[in-house]
Amino acid sequence: MNKNTEKLLTIEEVANILRVSTRSVNRYIVAGRLKASKIGVWRIKQSDLDKFLDETSNI
Repeated sequence: MNKNTEKLLTIEEVANILRVSTRSVNRYIVAGRLKASKIGVWRIKQSDLDKFLDETSNI
């Protein structure tokens, strides 16, 4: 996907995808485990979420 048109996800959307609380997503961001940008509220690029999932997978 082109970086200019890449989907930006909210913390709530990421929490639903990961099936965790929004507080957990906030902790991942603060700890530096999940990249996010503060655009009014935190936004996470789909590619950064994919990278996070790849890095935390045990496969």
